Amino acid sequence: MTTPLLELEGVHTHVGSYHILHGVAFSVPAGEVTVLLGRNGAGKTSTLRTIMGLWSASRGTIRLGGQDIQRWATPDIAAAGVAYVPESMGIFADLTVKDNLLLAARSAPRVEAMDNQRLDRIFRFFPPMKTFWLHPAGKLSGGQKQMLAVARAIIEPRRLILIDEPSKGLAPSIINNLVQCLRELKAESTTILLVEQNFSMARALGDSVAVMDDGRIVHRGRMADLAADDALQQKLLGLSLGAHQ
Repeated sequence: MTTPLLELEGVHTHVGSYHILHGVAFSVPAGEVTVLLGRNGAGKTSTLRTIMGLWSASRGTIRLGGQDIQRWATPDIAAAGVAYVPESMGIFADLTVKDNLLLAARSAPRVEAMDNQRLDRIFRFFPPMKTFWLHPAGKLSGGQKQMLAVARAIIEPRRLILIDEPSKGLAPSIINNLVQCLRELKAESTTILLVEQNFSMARALGDSVAVMDDGRIVHRGRMADLAADDALQQKLLGLSLGAHQ
């Protein structure tokens, strides 16, 4: 059994008077892709935001590499090697593509110091990033902004990448590039926690899966087992993965 890099135990999150997460518990094995599935409003984005420290867990434990990070500030979690690609993308619209990536490359004081191998990978999988290198990020299309958000997360080595709906707004050819890119990262022992409604992509990438409903984890297991069980898919998700190839 692969050692977990990330572990959540009994995590509750309140936002104002709303109780959002109700005792969330699952683990993310090191070097694997774990997919977090669930219907809209199940609590998937809230879970990522809580892990990243953007929302504070009111109870429970969040461990990264065995260390409790529940009360850490977001910049400290990022400094520990965790990258977050929010559904809202979180790019700097007034800065160029180049400057967005330079800001994300913490160890590079200037563009010339960026990891050329990683930059080449970004250009290979997301060609518009090279085409619009000097363009303001705010003028990119929605899909191109999504590419930039992912590129920011992978411009440097990360221990863990949290990705929320990365395929949203992307053309099928770019989704295929994204899958190949994430597979390369996994081959380099990068751990990924992925929220994704594109079930074909989720199945292609996922090693393990956790399914959420109403702020709770209702299923944990291997992705291959869930993908092979139509009845379980219908029970947990109200649909069949086979219908979303």
